[in-house]
This record gives sequence, structure tokens and C-alpha cells, in this order.
Amino acid sequence: MVLEYNTLIELATELGKRLRDIRVRRRLSQDELAARAGLSIRTIRDLERGKGSTVESLLRVLKALESLDGIALLAPRPSVDPMALLRQRAPRTRVRKSKTEREGL
Repeated sequence: MVLEYNTLIELATELGKRLRDIRVRRRLSQDELAARAGLSIRTIRDLERGKGSTVESLLRVLKALESLDGIALLAPRPSVDPMALLRQRAPRTRVRKSKTEREGL
């Protein structure tokens, strides 16, 4: 499913559906998930409907569902640090002598 053209509301709804699918596959009721996550059942319902929620609530639910590996997919670490590449110097091809060495001192 291509998500890049969806609105924020559509994306939130899709995320909620996916969270619900994970919960159902784990054979948890909304009450059980709410208890494990330390959240109210209303928060779980709202999250599954794609309604407003906090990052903390989302993380609590992911942790309770044992699905924190999704964070790596959501925000992967870059494999190459562009700033580190800029900081690297090209290898020297010549050796320069200081002024005192050139003058023979």
C-alpha cells in the first residue's frame, strides 16, 4: 500500500487499523491492552480509530504489544553520516615543508 499521498487523517486511520490488527493477533482485548500499557480504554479506542493521541501513548501501546521494532522502520538510522563524510579529509598527496625548513634552518 502506497501511503505517501495519503492525508494525515488517512495515515492516522491506517496506523490505528494496524495497531488493532496487531492487538487482535496477540489475542488481547482493548481492556487488556489498556491495562498493559497503563492507559485508559478510551485512549486505546481513540488510537485504533486514528483519533488524536500522543507519542507517549503510541509508544506505550507499541511496548505493550511487543512491537517496538516498528520504531526502527518508522525512523531508521542513516547508514552513512553525511557530516562525517564532510569532516573526512582527502589523503595527502604532497608533503609541504615549513618556511624554516625551506630556508635551510
